[in-house]
Amino acid sequence: MIGFAACECLIYNARSLKDKRAVLQRVLTRIRQRYNVSVAEIDHQEAWQRAKIGLVAIASSRRAAERELERALALLDSFPELERAATVFEWL
Repeated sequence: MIGFAACECLIYNARSLKDKRAVLQRVLTRIRQRYNVSVAEIDHQEAWQRAKIGLVAIASSRRAAERELERALALLDSFPELERAATVFEWL
C-alpha cells in the first residue's frame, strides 16, 4: 500500500527564500531521520511564505502506511515556525 499526503504550509516569519529554505530544511531533515517516509517540497518553490510538502509511505497494509504518515504529520505540526493549512491524502 502506498500512502501520499500533500500539505499546504505557511511560514509566516520568512522574509526571503533563504529564510524559508532554512526552516524547510530543518523540518524535512527531522522527518526523514525519525520516520520511514519520503518527504520533499513539491510546489511553491519561489514563494517566500508558502510551501507544499509531499510525504510518501509504503507499507504492507494501509493502516501501517497511515500510521507512519500521521506520525510524520504530527512532527510537522510540532514546529512553531510552520503552520499546516490543508492536507490531502491519496492511496494507491
